[in-house]
Amino acid sequence: MGLPLTLRRAATDDVPALQRIAEAAYSPYVARMGGLRPGPMETDYAGAVEDSEAWVAQVDDEVVGFLLLVPEANGMLLENVAVPPAHHGRGLGRALLSLAEERTLAHDLHRIRLYTHETMVENQALYERIGYVETHRATEHGFTRVFYEKQL
Repeated sequence: MGLPLTLRRAATDDVPALQRIAEAAYSPYVARMGGLRPGPMETDYAGAVEDSEAWVAQVDDEVVGFLLLVPEANGMLLENVAVPPAHHGRGLGRALLSLAEERTLAHDLHRIRLYTHETMVENQALYERIGYVETHRATEHGFTRVFYEKQL
């Protein structure tokens, strides 16, 4: 990667950056989704920082990505991972996904699950390359989602 990357827990002060990153990361999908705004564009990030395990990727003084994890009884829900397009291709998403695995194991859990919209084919390809397996597809809240899990 070559960047001076820091991964740290998100704080309340990071909420505006999380909102900005979500907007940048997910807005390219709005047209693909027929004008629907992906769920992460509507997330209450102040609540997420309080209620989930929220992490940020920081390069120098700039927050350039984030990860939201929710521990569950039988695994970890990877609620969201986002890197804005301006920072794609630098290994930030992979670093955040590796952190998700580390944090899952730190909770003594051995399964991560996530879902993505069916039109987000780039994300699906990445998840499959790093060992996630599609478990099913379903329509929830008007979104057709692809569900994945990975055993650790």
